[in-house]
Amino acid sequence: MIMESKRQQKFAGVIQEDLAAIFQREGMNYLPNTLVTITKVRVTPDLAIARIFLSFFGNTNLQLALQTIKLHASEIRYKLGARIKDQVRIIPQLEFFVDDTSEYVERMDKIFDKISKEERQPDTE
Repeated sequence: MIMESKRQQKFAGVIQEDLAAIFQREGMNYLPNTLVTITKVRVTPDLAIARIFLSFFGNTNLQLALQTIKLHASEIRYKLGARIKDQVRIIPQLEFFVDDTSEYVERMDKIFDKISKEERQPDTE
């Protein structure tokens, strides 16, 4: 795994904070009745591309939610630019992804629950 530089991590933190504020204030315009959370931001070494991982609460169609956000990507990037323009030379391109770690955890929990409820077979040794 490639380690991110301090600069990338700091930049990703700034982007995550500002995007969180943007989604908090205007997320309902894009996705009514959905809470959009930015779970992670990864930035390329040249700081030109930011990969934003989102989770959606209150929305079952994750792909549609993601598509909706992608449709508004340039508008979101513009709003981000207005917030961070004094701190950066370039406003990165934004790439959005669904962060499915919570779904993965939920799925694993269900599997473990199922296993723990099964009858224990006595060891035959």
